[in-house]
Amino acid sequence: MESLAFHSDSLGDTEEFLNSNYTRMRIGTSTGVAVRTDITRKMLGPVSLDDLDLSFDMKYDAQPLGKICLCEVDSGSIEENYADGTTDFFQPGELGLLTPPDLPYSGVVHHARYRITMFDPALLTRVAAASPEHDLEPVRLTGHRPVSAVAAKHLSDVLGHMRGVAADPVASETPLIASTAVQYLAATVLHTLPSTAHLDPTASDRNDAHPDTVRRAVAYLEAHVCEDISVADIAAASYVSARALQLAFRRHLDTTPMAYLRRLRLRGAHEQLRDFSPDDGHTVTSIAAAWGFAHPGRFATAYRGAYGRPPHTTLSA
Repeated sequence: MESLAFHSDSLGDTEEFLNSNYTRMRIGTSTGVAVRTDITRKMLGPVSLDDLDLSFDMKYDAQPLGKICLCEVDSGSIEENYADGTTDFFQPGELGLLTPPDLPYSGVVHHARYRITMFDPALLTRVAAASPEHDLEPVRLTGHRPVSAVAAKHLSDVLGHMRGVAADPVASETPLIASTAVQYLAATVLHTLPSTAHLDPTASDRNDAHPDTVRRAVAYLEAHVCEDISVADIAAASYVSARALQLAFRRHLDTTPMAYLRRLRLRGAHEQLRDFSPDDGHTVTSIAAAWGFAHPGRFATAYRGAYGRPPHTTLSA
């Protein structure tokens, strides 16, 4: 699990750190308050989860970040100036997109404690891929606030889940757990922030949502159950758009492709629980993690629902 920590009372050192770990920027302060900067970072796959605490008002003028940057404010406020000339304030309890990834940005962090979550914008396109071609227009976020209060709460909950997984050394180092969490985050961003992604099926998608699509998709899922795959990967292997794939699974199996994948992984965990022994050092938690299940309690609930018994009874049988 990669991590970093920075603590300083020097404005110059803070600027150097920000330039090295975020993007090129100039910072300053005019309040006369002593400078104190505390920043920590944990990584979950390609996603960075940072906690920042600035004890002063920091003005900044920065180059494009090149990342989706989600911001949640705990205390203080962040004044963000956008390229279109507008300004917004992130207050305690609020979250949203701090800055578009491809535009310069500026503003003031007003004595704030806040969290930022950053990842490559390409993850959004991967999750939302509308067709199997590879020359799609990249998905862009078109606004910096969640579409509703309910959406904001959902996004906040998912970001909290990401931090919980990142803080668990076993879960964060397990490839399937990290990849599943990252895809879930990207999908949540698309459903909670305005974007150019087209999530509703077209007439062509409805025509493609036939049993052959499901058959090809299921064959691909069974062959790649242990790999980091997305809806876009499954759709490409099925020669349809992601929307058509989702519709086909709802229409013919009353589920989603990723839920079906979780079912296959649950079956894989069941087979290992049945075949392995605790005498060899295997545990329910380690087996569940290997199959992408980060939360032991939720895994136990899902397992009991599918197999009618707690997972530890299968392992020790």
